[in-house]
Amino acid sequence: MIKSNDQQSDQQIATQARAFPVEDVRALFPALKTSDDFVFFDNAAGAQAPQIVVDAVIRHLIECNVQRGGRYGRSQKVDATIARARQSVADFLNAGDPREVSFGMNATSFIRLVSLAIGQSLGERREIIVSDMDHEANIATWLALEREGAKFQWWRMREDGGLHVEDLEPLLSSRTRLVACTVASNATGSIVDVAKVARVAHAAGAEVFLDCVHYAPHGPIDVQEFGCDYLVCSGYKIFSPHMGFLWGRREVLDRLQTFREDFIPNEAPAKIEVGTCVYENIAGMDAAVSYLESLGERLTPNGARDSRRQRIVRAMEGIRDYEASLSREVLQVLADYGADVYGIRDPVLLAARAPTLLFNLPNVAPRTVVEKLATAGIGVRDGHMYAPRLMRRLGLSEETGAVRASLVHYNTLGEIHRFASVLGDFVKRR
Repeated sequence: MIKSNDQQSDQQIATQARAFPVEDVRALFPALKTSDDFVFFDNAAGAQAPQIVVDAVIRHLIECNVQRGGRYGRSQKVDATIARARQSVADFLNAGDPREVSFGMNATSFIRLVSLAIGQSLGERREIIVSDMDHEANIATWLALEREGAKFQWWRMREDGGLHVEDLEPLLSSRTRLVACTVASNATGSIVDVAKVARVAHAAGAEVFLDCVHYAPHGPIDVQEFGCDYLVCSGYKIFSPHMGFLWGRREVLDRLQTFREDFIPNEAPAKIEVGTCVYENIAGMDAAVSYLESLGERLTPNGARDSRRQRIVRAMEGIRDYEASLSREVLQVLADYGADVYGIRDPVLLAARAPTLLFNLPNVAPRTVVEKLATAGIGVRDGHMYAPRLMRRLGLSEETGAVRASLVHYNTLGEIHRFASVLGDFVKRR
């Protein structure tokens, strides 16, 4: 389960921040060592890649840029790369079987693939529950099944910026086929208790589909503890090149009615991975997991003999704890400048959010803030964040939306102070 640290003191968080080797981490990312000293605060749109990932992509393109499934050595190296990456992602997710992992373009395409398959087999359970806190990819793909006879229930976000399982339970019935929800909002950073979601959904006989794209770089993922039936990620949010992957419970994947050519076995992952994947990016994803494993090894106490999964979990726990210090600092900056912060604002509830801050400055257009930050070499984003329903729920214009600063574990307190300095210019002009 997602571990709670919501009662941590300022002193504990500061201690964790000092213990995290952020400068050593930054040295591993080529994009962070360029002369322009750019600040990457738009990581929710895609994170940077460490050198080990860049090297893996280049090595694949040089040594085995051929099609898999051949009888010659270079083709067999492609097969081996895919198998190794499948096991790496299984370790990252704590999947019981690497064959439950499928590779493809991105999370959105996988959500659509699963939704199309479910649309062919609705039966008596025709209701799908979606939330207004989600990325549109995890809403519109399900709403498209209305033409197949699907009905929909809306799980509404509360005023506190979270999805509460107590509000989900009355929506569940013998008609519910699936609950689709995020693990963490890509706009506000709010985290959902997905293990509890799965328990109540399964008690009603429904399946659970999790969009883990935004949560994945911020904390440990355990599909067995989450208890979900499907989970999607986009690898490029987890320090790899652009690609995505789907995890599904083996017996659930076996029932899916997916498109496949006649010669393709009707079993996962072959029935899911239609067409040719971008193999070099899969090699990069494998290397991204190795990067996290090495970080976990660095954070492991001397003498401990951890498994690979344990090292990955230790890395993600270290990342989560360090990022709590970043969230606290940004929240303080925004409070000092009178910003409207959407989502969880209470610093004692840091465990219920990722370091993703959606905000507006009083009487300043989001675009103006973002452009000013851009001229100072700081990249953030404005707009609806592909969550227009959430913007409307927050009372914001879909056209202008808000400003989003999204941080990850290679960001620093010093970068936040640069960010604060630019925001301070707006306050001085008022």
